[in-house]
Amino acid sequence: MDTGRIKRYWGTQRVARVCQVTPGTVANWIDQGLLKGHKTPTGRRRVASADLADFLRAHGMAVPADLAQAEAQREKIVVVDDEPAYLKALMKFIERSDLGVDAVPAANGMDALLEIGKLRPAVVVLDYRLPDMNADQLVERLLEPGGRGLGAEVVVVTGGIPPEAEQRLRRVGVRTVVQKVDGLDVVVGAIREALRQRRRAA
Repeated sequence: MDTGRIKRYWGTQRVARVCQVTPGTVANWIDQGLLKGHKTPTGRRRVASADLADFLRAHGMAVPADLAQAEAQREKIVVVDDEPAYLKALMKFIERSDLGVDAVPAANGMDALLEIGKLRPAVVVLDYRLPDMNADQLVERLLEPGGRGLGAEVVVVTGGIPPEAEQRLRRVGVRTVVQKVDGLDVVVGAIREALRQRRRAA
């Protein structure tokens, strides 16, 4: 997929034209939290395509064709962790990042397998220890004959695993293992690199 041509963020001028208001009104919506957006380091306001589409639908406005296309082509990632607080925090951190992806949570291996099969994500973020299987077992399930195949980059997030467990992960094709204690920004950085790897392979 050629993701370089997909417009993921819209400026206030383009949003204003779609909504038939002034750019100042759009800026006020963003500043008041009525329209989800962010400021760039240069102070410009930007709105993610999916957030703009949600806003338009919520207010009964038509979604332009180029916006609908950008929204449909957003890359998907599946985030798997059985600790509700950590999963919620990581999902929020991803949402606030500039990754431009749709993140879907799962709390165990079986739910993850279902989501992976349904979404065909670009990246799967896996807690190593899950209630029903470990990360290497989940990846092996994907690789089984008749399985979904390992079409995604896998980032394993762990609170610490023995060297032999990490070796098993490497053997089943996992390239990235990060530690929870290193912080959410490190996890998001690993996801960003995994997305780059996936795009290069596409």
